[in-house]
Amino acid sequence: MKPKVYITRRIPLEILSQIEEKCDVRMWHEEDIPVPREVLESEIVDVEGLFCLLTESIDIDLLGKAKNLRVISNMAVGYNNIDIQAAKQKGITVTNTPGVLTETTADLTFALLMATARRIVESSDYLRQGNWTTWSPMQLTGQDIYGATLGIIGMGRIGESLVKRAKGFDMEVLYYNRSRKLKAEEKWGLNHVGLDELLQESDFVCILTPYTKETANLIGERELSLMKKTSILINTARGGIVDEEALYESLKNGGIWAAGLDVFADEPISLNHPLLTLPNLVTLPHIGSASINTRLKMAELAAENLILPLYDSTPKHVVV
Repeated sequence: MKPKVYITRRIPLEILSQIEEKCDVRMWHEEDIPVPREVLESEIVDVEGLFCLLTESIDIDLLGKAKNLRVISNMAVGYNNIDIQAAKQKGITVTNTPGVLTETTADLTFALLMATARRIVESSDYLRQGNWTTWSPMQLTGQDIYGATLGIIGMGRIGESLVKRAKGFDMEVLYYNRSRKLKAEEKWGLNHVGLDELLQESDFVCILTPYTKETANLIGERELSLMKKTSILINTARGGIVDEEALYESLKNGGIWAAGLDVFADEPISLNHPLLTLPNLVTLPHIGSASINTRLKMAELAAENLILPLYDSTPKHVVV
């Protein structure tokens, strides 16, 4: 008999077919609506494999209902939606999908940086709302990118890919990371600095570190106060790394010049959130890896990560 698996969201047919060749598949049928908790609680009881997204909270209570679960394949790089310790205690393999989304996420990060610096969204709205009636010297002026100083918090794969883009704009790059990346320093002329120095010296600060207990609210009121009043904060990593209340106050009161966010503490962000009232904030709906090719590669890798442990083989990317 084929092992039973559950897929928490509709995935491309070509990827689904690959899983169906090896597994007995059940799948949530609504493409744009997360699987309801009660449905997931029912489905997880007997399956051996779970293919999930960041939208699902795979916590200790849910894992306690699983009788036969052997593998959780998370279609994402991050895995803070999964209780890793609980899974480890139950002997459940947890996998993720790094690597395939590196360049796409770096593209989006730099695009968000540029859009925020040059007020692209605000300017487009300005035109569409009929406010463009003449040209004036300081109308919708932004911040220069070329030759500016970029500070990167978290120098992993995406961080190094962002450096390549920054160097094309002749930017000086500072980085803060738990460990030094000596090869990257030598290759790209990077400077490893402490967090406070990075915040004080950078014109742009890009957050690319994973969300952990150590990085929760890493950027709060104190950290924002260290930044230049002309600086821009970009977060394409995870919500919760930036204290959103502190960010709101800083943006509102001129503590920093602007911010661009692809991620939020609660997703989707409420339309009543104070941040959304600010003109100097560019917001995106967590689309860092959202290119057609990348999402297909992520789904294919997640499918492989799901199938291999069920047939006693080691998947490519094991978290625990």
